Amino acid sequence: MKGLLLAGGTGSRLRPLTYTGAKQLIPVANRPILFYAVDAMVNAGIRDIGVIIGDTGDEVRQALSDGSAFGAQFTYITQSAPLGLAHAVKSARHFLKSDAFLMFLGDNLLRGGVADLVERFSDRDFAASILLTEVADPTQFGVAVLKEDRVVQLVEKPKNPPSSWALVGVYCFSSAIHEAIEGLQPSWRGEYEITDAIQQLIDWGLTVDSARVQGWWKDTGRPEDVLDANRLILEDLSGGILGEVDQESQITGRVLVESGAVVRRSVVRGPVVIAQGAHIEDSYIGPYTAIGPKVRVVATEIENSVLLAESQVENIDARIDQTLLGRGVRVCGGSRKPRALRLVLGDHSRLDI
Repeated sequence: MKGLLLAGGTGSRLRPLTYTGAKQLIPVANRPILFYAVDAMVNAGIRDIGVIIGDTGDEVRQALSDGSAFGAQFTYITQSAPLGLAHAVKSARHFLKSDAFLMFLGDNLLRGGVADLVERFSDRDFAASILLTEVADPTQFGVAVLKEDRVVQLVEKPKNPPSSWALVGVYCFSSAIHEAIEGLQPSWRGEYEITDAIQQLIDWGLTVDSARVQGWWKDTGRPEDVLDANRLILEDLSGGILGEVDQESQITGRVLVESGAVVRRSVVRGPVVIAQGAHIEDSYIGPYTAIGPKVRVVATEIENSVLLAESQVENIDARIDQTLLGRGVRVCGGSRKPRALRLVLGDHSRLDI
């Protein structure tokens, strides 16, 4: 069984972070989101993986390389335009050939992995098997109508949802999906929808199976989702002090201070991860915070936040909470009079004061 990992897309809901990088490479717990997806595929026994890339393809290639670090082999496939999930499958047909495959959206996180889904699909004669989770607001998702575990209908973002079972971005397909995709027309969004292709399989009388998410699932499409995913991943953190922590600092809970990181005269309460080269001084780092490589935090209180590489936060007189800082961002306070805010913010930025 092959794998198809989707690492294209524009990441519009995560702007301005995605103006300068791939949305799938934004880190949670100091590790790119995309890496967790690869781990899930490899742990399910899938080693031969096609990676769909777009405008950020060079960055994705550099991060993933040839796949050997993950115990996999990657084949990179360029999608000519972001025209939908079914179009991504069509773009990869030369790689997939007639093999069954697992498709995984690279900005999705699954705590329980996908091994059960793959095993269930492999043991039976299904045209497709989709992963579902129950959601409070099904109007925001593709929704499945079930008869026992068999899918009898799919409805995309219904105004009056027929069920609360939403599609998660993980699918197993037989080669029948290719013929279903060939007959598709673009949706009102101008995209070739994978839900339409799956519905075609159902209309042909083929069996589309469903399985339930084990553990938790997170789509990291928005900044608040990234913060929530960071919190969930950090729940499983194993602590360890590998860097430099002076005697005036207080470390409590599960805290990982990586080699080359420095903590001086500070309080750190886990779960917290502090990456290589980070410098924490005269500060408080509270729970569910990920401090990226070469980040500098001085005389500041911060918690429940993600600071990407080489960002800098100094002399802030209010606690920073639920914050996502991009690479190289500087947030600096001061005591000079008169006091004023001096801001340089990109498109789609958000600032709460």
